[in-house]
Amino acid sequence: MKWSEISIHTTNEAVEPISNILHEAGASGVVIEDPFDLVKEREDVFGEIYQLNPEDYPEEGVIVKAYLPVNSFLGETVEEIKQAVNNLVLYNIDIGRNTVEISEVNEEEWATAWKKYYNPVKISEKFTIVPTWEEYEPVTSDELIIELDPGMAFGTGTHPTTVMCIQALERTVKPGNAVIDVGTGSGVLSIASALLQADPVQALDLDEVAVKSARLNVKLNKVQNTVTVRQNNLLDDISDQADIVVANILAEIILRFNDKALEVVKPGGYFITSGIIQQKKQQVKDALVNSGFLIEEIMVMEDWVAIIAKRPELR
Repeated sequence: MKWSEISIHTTNEAVEPISNILHEAGASGVVIEDPFDLVKEREDVFGEIYQLNPEDYPEEGVIVKAYLPVNSFLGETVEEIKQAVNNLVLYNIDIGRNTVEISEVNEEEWATAWKKYYNPVKISEKFTIVPTWEEYEPVTSDELIIELDPGMAFGTGTHPTTVMCIQALERTVKPGNAVIDVGTGSGVLSIASALLQADPVQALDLDEVAVKSARLNVKLNKVQNTVTVRQNNLLDDISDQADIVVANILAEIILRFNDKALEVVKPGGYFITSGIIQQKKQQVKDALVNSGFLIEEIMVMEDWVAIIAKRPELR
């Protein structure tokens, strides 16, 4: 089988929504080439340092690559992708250059090319993300391993927004806590919650591809008895209360349901939000405060922000 590589030159802000567009179009994984990876400082405690080739990265902006099977519908699929990316400006998302390139690769090249980007990475005090094809031995007895197959969908779980959410969950989840993961994607945050002994965990996503991917990853990590994955739009029709609601999605989406989140989060519980670019930090923070949340902590990694908000205790 022949495959077509679609390469989109865009901005860091647009990486996640474009990745979702590509997955919905049938891509089984994405590669993100961000020149910041070449120069950023890495702390030994939270990650491995790998040799990177500067020729693989753009001088500015970010390149998102995905692979689609070559078939009679490829032209229509590419046009739909272009239109969906263009429509992101309606949500005030900067799409940058927005140049799209298409090239063909054979199946053998495709099957191995993207795997070179993924290695086991320790992302927090407890958690290490391990691609399914890698052999990895825990360094400490209390290390928690999350296995993911990036070929399923939605990346490797090492994006700054995901890392901050997992670090926030480490600080807030207590055994027996009920957790709701809104916009679960790969299910990585739900898996992390379950490994931190949260129970029950609900993983919600509107996208059928995400729901299927999350279910596979949940089974892969043997937490299916704790995590329930289902299709749902944000917190619509959710009547159960949770100790923690976590949402790693765009700021514009967070602003649509922050009031509902206050209803769902138990008094004294937490609403963890990420996927927020620096320019929209204050807007989201103000909205959470106006809804009735107290801001416990603001986390920053690269150009991204995560906010840990708390619902006040009843008096």
